[in-house]
Amino acid sequence: MKEYIEERAVEIANYIINNNATVRQTARQFGISKSTVHKDVAERLLYINPHLASEARKVLDVNKSERHIRGGLATKEKYLHQKTN
Repeated sequence: MKEYIEERAVEIANYIINNNATVRQTARQFGISKSTVHKDVAERLLYINPHLASEARKVLDVNKSERHIRGGLATKEKYLHQKTN
């Protein structure tokens, strides 16, 4: 694996952990696709730094379990704004 990919995977994991970031937020921050973020954290990082991969995975699992709530809140906010206009 190329060195810059390994460095990116570590940077991504640290960003996710430090900012409690979602895959989408991380992808936007690094200018890469959601698939790349997922592959870096779920596959590549396991070989580079298994402990860091585990910590990042915990954050992503929590985010995944809460996403339906965030989606519902966004929809609620959208319709609240439409009714006031």
